[in-house]
Amino acid sequence: MSPHLLFVDDDWEFRTAVSAKLSRRGYRVTEARNETEMHHVLRSAEVNVILLDVVLPGKDGLTICRELRSSSTIPLIILTARSEPTDRVVGLEMGADDYLSKPVDLHELEARIRAVLRRCHGSPSARRDEPQPNLRFNGWHLDKHKRQLRSPEGSLIDLSRSEFNLLAALAERSQRVLSRDQLLEITRGIEAECFDRSIDMLISRIRRKIKPDSDGAEIITTVRGDGYMFALPVSRG
Repeated sequence: MSPHLLFVDDDWEFRTAVSAKLSRRGYRVTEARNETEMHHVLRSAEVNVILLDVVLPGKDGLTICRELRSSSTIPLIILTARSEPTDRVVGLEMGADDYLSKPVDLHELEARIRAVLRRCHGSPSARRDEPQPNLRFNGWHLDKHKRQLRSPEGSLIDLSRSEFNLLAALAERSQRVLSRDQLLEITRGIEAECFDRSIDMLISRIRRKIKPDSDGAEIITTVRGDGYMFALPVSRG
C-alpha cells in the first residue's frame, strides 16, 4: 500500500499544489489546516509521515511537533519559510526528523520522505528481526528500543529525538572519529545540505546532560578539524 502522508498547512494554494504532485507520484495524501484537523486524521487513519508547517493558526508547528513527540513516533518533516540554521536546529530539537525550507523542490521532498520512511519504518520483517541492543558505558544505560537514557543512579535523562539519535550514533561507533557530515548522514538518513552548527549545538546540549567520567574527561570529545568521538568503550546487552 502506498505511504500515507498527512500534510498540515494553512496555505491552501501551496498545500493543494504539493499534495496534488505527491498524489501523482503515488502517495496517499490527506490535508489538514490546523492542529484540530491533524488530530482528527491521526485518530481515524494510520499515517506514515507528517509534513508540518511552522506557522499555523492557533498552536504553531514547533509546539505541535514537541507535543506529538511525547506520544508518537510518526516520522515528521517540518516545512517552513524560515531558513536560518538556528531555526532548523530548533525544529530538530523539538523532535522533527527533517527540516525543509519553502519553496520546496518536489524531488528533494520525495527524497526526504523516502529517507525517513526507510529509517523509521523499514520493512515489517526487518523490524521484527532487527536487534534492539542496549548500550552501556561507565554506568550509563542507553535503551534503543525504549529510546531512553538512564544515569548510573537510575535517573531518566530527558533527551530530545535529535539528541537521542546523535548520542546513539556516536555510542554505537565508540572510539571512532566521525565528521559532522557523517553524523548528519547517519542521524538524518539522507545526503542533505549540511549545517554544521546543528551538530555542534546538539553535542553541547548532550554534554550538559551527561556528566564527565570519573576522571573528569568528556564522554564526547572534539577532534579539532575532524569532528567528534565517543571516548568511552561501549558494551551491548
